[in-house]
Amino acid sequence: MSTTTLSVRVNDDERSLLEIAAQHAHTTLSEFIRRKALEAAELELMEQRVVEIPNEMWEQFEAWLDAPAKTNHALKRLATMNSVWER
Repeated sequence: MSTTTLSVRVNDDERSLLEIAAQHAHTTLSEFIRRKALEAAELELMEQRVVEIPNEMWEQFEAWLDAPAKTNHALKRLATMNSVWER
């Protein structure tokens, strides 16, 4: 897998904070920034609220919504159980 360089501008205080955090994580500054940036990117994408459904799948999606709910026996059993704090 090939890699490329990504430049980020930070002021002296920010760099100092990042270096200290990298030391506490027992890693290099570059690896720390790379890992934290990827974690932030993954979280950003997971929190996405817009769901896009392709036009050709819209009727299938509506049919799925209109279909009667299927019985989930495990969920039904769980709903009848007392909570841990009620035992």
